[in-house]
Amino acid sequence: MNISENIQSIRKKLPTQVKLIAVSKFQAIEKLQAAYQGGQRIFGESRALEMRDKHLQMPQDVEWHFIGHLQKNKIKYIAPFVRLIHAVDSADLLKEIDKEAAKNHRIIDCLLQVHIAREEHKFGFSPDELSSYLESEDWKLLKNIRLVGLMGMATFTDNQEQISQEFLQLKTCFDQAKAKHFAQEDSFCELSIGMSDDYHIALACGSTMVRIGSAIFGERQ
Repeated sequence: MNISENIQSIRKKLPTQVKLIAVSKFQAIEKLQAAYQGGQRIFGESRALEMRDKHLQMPQDVEWHFIGHLQKNKIKYIAPFVRLIHAVDSADLLKEIDKEAAKNHRIIDCLLQVHIAREEHKFGFSPDELSSYLESEDWKLLKNIRLVGLMGMATFTDNQEQISQEFLQLKTCFDQAKAKHFAQEDSFCELSIGMSDDYHIALACGSTMVRIGSAIFGERQ
């Protein structure tokens, strides 16, 4: 398997404005280094301590995205360097990120995760909860985070029409939030949807970030 060739192959399928996040969780550092040599600079991890350790081993120009379910007591490990937290699934988590960002004299970009799948175990705001939270404007009191968009995961299914409907539901949530709360904020522009098996559907639904692991690195050992 040639990781660099895989990256170039995927890039050719992506519009120029869409960011490729190489999902490197549980992958050996040598594979990340091979991806870096192939030009990849954005990596996505889902465990805070693993991400911290890899951050210390990789070049300083790597952009680290946290893409998994983040526990509040682990924020401190990534707050000094994380570029974007994709899966902010509650108001309480956002407050804790704000606190840790303040301790590090940083503003951390965040995406709010919306529950669009028909699977109970996935995390996130329901569309109604998202609307209520943005209406409350509690997030405006948080000075060390910046909301830059939404993130979601489709149901794990072969039904492409269902996946498309779920992604389009999130795109509707994004468009409504943008028009109502972020119309003047150019930074609120990211829609993180699409993984190795469904990113082609996500692109058709307005994705600006795709999170791809196995199509780059192969199946995890």
